[in-house]
Amino acid sequence: MPKSKRAKVVHLTKTQKKGKELTIRLFSNIQQCIPQYPYIYVFGVDNMRNTYLKDIRSEMSDSRLFFGKTKVMSRALSSTAADTPPSTSRLSPHISGACGLLFSPRPPAEILNYFSTFTPLDFARAGTTASCSFSLPAGIVYSRGGEMSPEDDVPVQQSLEPSLRNLGLPTRMEKGKVMLDEAFEVCKEGEVLGSRQTSLLKTFGVAMAEFRVVVRAYWTQESEEVTAVGGKEGGKEGGMDMDVDEEFNGIEDD
Repeated sequence: MPKSKRAKVVHLTKTQKKGKELTIRLFSNIQQCIPQYPYIYVFGVDNMRNTYLKDIRSEMSDSRLFFGKTKVMSRALSSTAADTPPSTSRLSPHISGACGLLFSPRPPAEILNYFSTFTPLDFARAGTTASCSFSLPAGIVYSRGGEMSPEDDVPVQQSLEPSLRNLGLPTRMEKGKVMLDEAFEVCKEGEVLGSRQTSLLKTFGVAMAEFRVVVRAYWTQESEEVTAVGGKEGGKEGGMDMDVDEEFNGIEDD
């Protein structure tokens, strides 16, 4: 009888680690971009979502976007290589937390305006701060949780009732309808959300997480000056869904 190939033992000592390879590639790619682009932007990200970062990459096809280890990005900008101007090292103090680098031919006014208007909403994840209060009214439980008039909404399916109870809702069934005997507060504005709260918010279609890119500083090739940008620095790590060890624009999607 032939030997089965399904149950094959793989010795971990023979597997190849890609961490160092990715780090070297990130370092090299950043250094290659420095002399090619007139502007380098350091940006922070609130409520990271891969989908929206890919939208930015598509919109800025003439630019290169990197999102990787902060120490590697900082060292690449501070390198003493011949093609690396010493002034790029002054971006290093702005590289911390959830942040990335954008190499672009586009001037600061255009970049800042684009990011100020690109703020899509998504469902919050555990650890996110609630941007508003949300409660479910007493009576029949509707799919939008009272955010719409009953005439424009539909009751939740009765098959959801066990899941809602598991998430802490004191629901009951009455004539095939999911009911609440009294109003239920899901969250308060400013409260740090837990996993049950975010699941309930998603169930009722309430999006509270604003994806936001904030430029912290930028370097200009012509003057070799670094300009810090005022305002809130992005970089909240709550809700991140990206492997920050990757160089975002240099690794092909699967």
